[in-house]
Amino acid sequence: MPFRAFFAASASERLLKLTKPMGCLEAPFEERGGAVPCGTPWGRWYQTLEEVFIEVRAKDVRCSLGSRDIMLATQGRELLQSKLSDSTVTDEGTWTLEDRQLIRIVLTKTNRDAGNCWTSLSENEYAADPWVQDRMQRKLTLERFQRENPGFDFSGAEVSGNYSKGGPDFSSLEK
Repeated sequence: MPFRAFFAASASERLLKLTKPMGCLEAPFEERGGAVPCGTPWGRWYQTLEEVFIEVRAKDVRCSLGSRDIMLATQGRELLQSKLSDSTVTDEGTWTLEDRQLIRIVLTKTNRDAGNCWTSLSENEYAADPWVQDRMQRKLTLERFQRENPGFDFSGAEVSGNYSKGGPDFSSLEK
């Protein structure tokens, strides 16, 4: 079983020693269950309805998480210092060390509906290109439909048409 450490992130910073250098973090898009990653110079980020994930391969990591800000440094060099696109729940922000080489940061979104698809990780950087943004929005819309209809099988479903801002609003329809 691979080494797995869990650290709850707080306002104070934590320091870890990692053993492997940064590598390729590519993953194919799978609309029905996988992530829609947005590549960055330091790794990648992706999201669900409730959370934003950040993945980095590095050594000597320092990480600080706040409601609207994030700082990530490796080997004494700052990789990420920015204001997040939207707010997160500070006490639920975590980061993990996986397989002694991968830092995964998980931020819980404050606004968790399908219409809240982040277009970028931070206010001025790491924006998803239009194709990736479209795929992210489709994924969040499908995730919303799955949660609203737990008895239905969405394994062959494709999202098309009105899916921007979380898809159509059916709340006013009578059952």
